[in-house]
Amino acid sequence: MAELTGKTIAVLAAKGVESIELEEPRKAVEAAGATVHLLSVPDGVEDGRVQGVDGDIHPGATYAVDHLVADVSAADYDGLLLPGGAVNPDTLRQDQDALAFVTAFFDAGKPVAAICHAPWTLLEAGVLEGRTLTSYPSIRGDLRRGGATVVDQEVCRDGNLVTSRNPDDVPAFSTAAVELFAGR
Repeated sequence: MAELTGKTIAVLAAKGVESIELEEPRKAVEAAGATVHLLSVPDGVEDGRVQGVDGDIHPGATYAVDHLVADVSAADYDGLLLPGGAVNPDTLRQDQDALAFVTAFFDAGKPVAAICHAPWTLLEAGVLEGRTLTSYPSIRGDLRRGGATVVDQEVCRDGNLVTSRNPDDVPAFSTAAVELFAGR
C-alpha cells in the first residue's frame, strides 16, 4: 500500500453518512500512515457526533467529529475523502462552508475521492464541468446536467478526482483513494 505518513486527510461527512463508505476508506488511509480528521457541518452533527447509516436507512455507528468545516481550511489538508449515503451529501450541499471547502480543494488541484452519492456535493460546489466520474445510478442525470461525463465502472479517475459507485466498490475505492492521496 502507498505511504501516506506525514499527510493529513479530511473526511467531510454529516448525518446519514453510509457507514461502510466512511469506515473502510478511512481505515485504509490511516493504515497507509495518514492522519485523518472527520469534519462536519452544524446541521450534520448531534452532540459532537455524526450518525451513520447502513443501507441508507438503518441506523449505524456514530462518529466523533474532530472539527466543523467552518473552523478549518483546505490548506490544512493534503486530500479530501467524501463518503456517500443519500442524506449526507444532501446536508453538505446546503452548507456554504462545506461547499467553499470542497471548491478550495479543486482550486488548489488537491486530491479528492468521492463515492456513491457524494458527487452531489461536488455538483453543488460547481466543480464537475468537463469532468468524467461515476456515482450511484440515481444521481447520474444530475451530474450530467452539471456538465460531467458519467461512466458506470467500479472506480473512475480523472486527474485529481477518484470516484466509485456504491458500497460494493469500497475495497477498490479505498485502494484508489490511497494511491491518489500518495500522488500516484
